[in-house]
Amino acid sequence: MTEDHHSSTHPPLPPTTEDDRFAWLRLLRSRRVGAVTFHRLLAEHGSAQNALAALPEVARSAGVAGYEICPPGVIDAELKAAKAARAQLLCFGAAGYPEHLAKLHDAPPILWVRGDPSLLSRPMIALVGARNASSLGTRMARALAHDLGAQGYVIASGLARGIDTAAHIASLKSGTVAVMAGGVDVIYPSENTNLALGIAKQGVCLSEQPMRLTPQARHFPSRNRIISGLAQAVVVVEAAAKSGSLITARDALDQGRDVLAVPGHPFDARAAGCNMLIRDGAQLVRNADDVLAALPVKAPLAVQPDLLADLPPPPPQKRTLKQTAALHQQILSRLGPSPIAEDQLIRDLSAPAGHVGPALTDLELDGKIERRSGGLLSLAN
Repeated sequence: MTEDHHSSTHPPLPPTTEDDRFAWLRLLRSRRVGAVTFHRLLAEHGSAQNALAALPEVARSAGVAGYEICPPGVIDAELKAAKAARAQLLCFGAAGYPEHLAKLHDAPPILWVRGDPSLLSRPMIALVGARNASSLGTRMARALAHDLGAQGYVIASGLARGIDTAAHIASLKSGTVAVMAGGVDVIYPSENTNLALGIAKQGVCLSEQPMRLTPQARHFPSRNRIISGLAQAVVVVEAAAKSGSLITARDALDQGRDVLAVPGHPFDARAAGCNMLIRDGAQLVRNADDVLAALPVKAPLAVQPDLLADLPPPPPQKRTLKQTAALHQQILSRLGPSPIAEDQLIRDLSAPAGHVGPALTDLELDGKIERRSGGLLSLAN
């Protein structure tokens, strides 16, 4: 069976009974049935039950011998896991299914949702970027997420390290959506466990994947298309020349979304992807006003207090001498060719100044960083 664009001016109605939802899940979890094939089968056969009955013959016609549809026990286990995680099933075509996402030819037939699904009906902007984000990159992500949230936009991202994490934290109170590559009950990376639990309470965690699925590399491109598909626009804050963030940007372009990018220093590899996007026509972003100006439709203004005011500062991480090498690596990953203030670096690291100061001296003596006038630091040329 091959994936093909579904085309129906009268798409089948979403499931309305438990049996219908069970059949939808069973069809989607059957071997070789992806989102596009699912939509095509429903359009051709009228219901998931009919599609399931026809599926072995469809597979045989496609040259697949011995085809078996997904066993009922697999779906029973998934529904049991969803109940334990308090996840809701949101089906394509149902009330509350994200409007922008529904327009994709490969829209997820089902979404598992934890949190407040009403956020999915609000205007959304995606913020994505590097996992090994620089200090300037994370500051930019926080500022954009905070300011766009104050203007009524929900921020969508992928719960990854770096830029995604900064964007989620800064928009937690105004509205944030974490699109997960694995099951909605499997938090990756594990260091974002508390953040994901907070999003599940105040925002939305969602996934098209089965419950309890541990994400693998092949799942992230599919996740990326959902991030861009949810949003009116995608803003790339930092991205290497070959990165998942650029995959999201390409998905956004294919989906007809606006793509915007934050420029960076030419010598910083983490800025290479963003600079390429701008060279190729992406809107240059200096602040939230640039993003708002590029959007054809504005979100209704949400009058918000200072959304970061009530967020406690990250807890200080006490480091021993045995962790000096790790601290050195953290410092080097935060710095780039563009100089930043030493006190800002210390705040971004959430590390005691008494630990960072000697580490900076070590790195300076090793020729890895440079001190500039005005208390500024950068990577050595």
